[in-house]
Formats: sequence, structure tokens, C-alpha cells
Amino acid sequence: MYDISKIREDFPILSRTVYGKPLVYLDNGATTQKPRCVVESITDEYYSVNANVHRGVHFLSQQATNLHEASRETVRKFINARSTSEIVFTRGTTESINLVASTFADSQMQAGDEVIVSVMEHHSNIVSWQLQAARKGIVLKVIPMNDRGELLLDEYEKLFSPRTRIVSVTHVSNVLGTVNPVDKLIEIAHAHNVPVLIDGAQSIPHLPVDVQKLDADFYVFSGHKVYGPTGIGVLYGKETWLDKLPPYQGGGEMIKNVSFEKTTFNELPFKFEAGTPDYIGSTALAKALDYVSAIGMENIEAYEHELTSYAMERLKAIPGMRIFGEAEQKGAVISFLVGNIHHFDMGTLLDRLGIAVRTGHHCAEPLMHRLGIEGTVRASFALYNTKEEIDTLVAGIERVVKMF
Repeated sequence: MYDISKIREDFPILSRTVYGKPLVYLDNGATTQKPRCVVESITDEYYSVNANVHRGVHFLSQQATNLHEASRETVRKFINARSTSEIVFTRGTTESINLVASTFADSQMQAGDEVIVSVMEHHSNIVSWQLQAARKGIVLKVIPMNDRGELLLDEYEKLFSPRTRIVSVTHVSNVLGTVNPVDKLIEIAHAHNVPVLIDGAQSIPHLPVDVQKLDADFYVFSGHKVYGPTGIGVLYGKETWLDKLPPYQGGGEMIKNVSFEKTTFNELPFKFEAGTPDYIGSTALAKALDYVSAIGMENIEAYEHELTSYAMERLKAIPGMRIFGEAEQKGAVISFLVGNIHHFDMGTLLDRLGIAVRTGHHCAEPLMHRLGIEGTVRASFALYNTKEEIDTLVAGIERVVKMF
């Protein structure tokens, strides 16, 4: 499939130790580690090309602008958007969702109108809409799930009404690992003439994504989840929708003409990119997307599926193990509890063994309430993890269990 040892050489941090133990990094759902090419691109651009983009006639500005816009084309190609006009750079998934929620509610919704979300959403895809609910009087409706962590499509369809204006749902749950059937969710919504926003934060590093094939109206993701830098993200939106939405912020770059009497706004995508963009981050994000593209998203998906299946098998053999999320379509995330051991205690003790996992509610408190728990331990995998690391995790959990 690919040479895992050579891949790991691209990530220097994976060779370090923690508390005298080799680092086993299993917190990729929170953020991924960065390959050398991404970090080097940041250094190289600051040292050799740094200049503000779109605004200068001098050589460095033009070169930086070319890199920035080439990065937009890289993103377009990666998700198969129709045009670079549909690719808006943001600070990340959270800002992308807030941008859509704010501008959509402003221009397309009135008091009593409805947005459909799911029970497994990240807080960023709940609170963003709740803010608009408090401001505009809109209503949130919630898609329920079964005990395996799969959304109930029959119940989803019943949620639609003449007041439904948009569906906003995650592609892959950051807790359960459930890969939602977003193609079906979109198809059902479109049958009701309702657009759909897909939160791709947990899918973009793991699965091939084709926004035209999905027919998504909006698709959002963060650079740092897909081996890129922090502070940069993407909002994909169909041009027809982006044209309808008002600007999110005001400032330089997003304008065409300004007077004290009237301002006209720039063309897409610049209408939504007020101020100096993170042109260093966009170049580094493009490097990250080129990196995973060279490996092949299908190869990454297949490798991580094998890794996750192996981890599920090994973890289930531990007495007292409870795994949350066993959907038929499951991504590279496993959330669990063992017996009565608190998730914080488990995570803290695993950390002393050099094993980095995430503990808590994972910014998904409503989902925790549905599961009847306060939080979980979460192990999330990436293209550079190994079965040997899974074995180390299992041995670590077994050691902690003996302590209790």
C-alpha cells in the first residue's frame, strides 16, 4: 500500500520520547502532525517570498500572490470544486461554519425558520446556529441516531417542513467515527429544495472527497486536521449560493469601491476574505494536500480501515471495555471506557506511558448526553500510525486496568 517506515521519517516529532517512552501519538482527531515539506514551506516563504498579496506591483508581492492563488487551485482540485471562485480561505472549520450560519441566517431566514443538525455534531456546528437562533428566532431540529451511532434516515426525513431552510451535518463524527451517508442526506434535502452544509473536518484527512459528486452546497474543513498548519481552513460553496450571501466581515480586499455613501463588494471568492489572508498558511496547506495526494487518498483510507479494524478487535478483548460507535461505516476514531475507570484517569496514566489520547466530551456534549456518559477516551488514527502502536495502546490500557 505504502511504506509506513518511510512515511514516518517525514514526521520528525514521531521519533521523540515522552517521559522516557517512545511517543505513540493517537490524538489525530484533534490535530495531525506535520510532514517536513509543510514546515519547510512555511520557513521558505517567510525567508524568500514574504509580501502582502493582491496589493503590490513589486516582484515579491506578485510572487506571493501567485503562490496563494495556486494554493486555491490545489484546494479546488483536491475536492473537485467546479471553480476557484467557490474556494474561500478561512481560519478553519469553525469560522467556515460561523460564516455560513451568520450570512445564511441574515439573508435567507426569518423567525420560525428551521435548520436541521444531528445529535452527533461538534459544538461548532451547534453553537453557531444557536447564536443565530437567539438573534433571529430560528429553530434547531435534531436528527436522532441508533445505539450503534448511525443516523436514522427515516426520522431525518420527517424533520422537514415548509419552514426548513438548511441542513448542517457532520461527514464523520469526531467521537463515534461514524461515516454518515451524506450523499443520501443531501439527496433527501434537495428533494425538499433545502441546501446542505457538510462539516468535513474529520473526513478530509481520511476519505476522498468530491463535492460535485456529493452535490454539497457547502463543505468546510480545517488545514491542521489534514497535516497542514493551524489557522487556515476552507469554505467550499456553490457559486450560486455564495453569490446570494452577504459579506461576513468588512475591510480591505473584500471591496470593489468604497465611498462614505456606498460600498460595492468584490467578486467571489474575495467577497468573503476581508483583510490580509494567511498566504503563508495557504501555501503550506497546499503542500499538505499535495503530500496526501501523492500517497493517494484511497490508499490512506484503506490503510486506516485496516488499522482501525485491528484496533477494534484488540480493544474488544479487554475485559470491561465499552466502545462507543460501531456503525457499519466507521472512520479512524475509537472512543471507549473501561469498567468504572474515569476517562481522565485513563488518559493521564496512558500519557505517562508515552501514549497520547484525548479525554473528555470532545466538544460534543449533546452526544454524551445521548450516550448517557460524561466523556470518553478517544484514540484517533492517521496515515503514519502502526499496528505496533495499537499493541502499545492495548498493553497500556491493560496496565492501567491492573492498577485499578
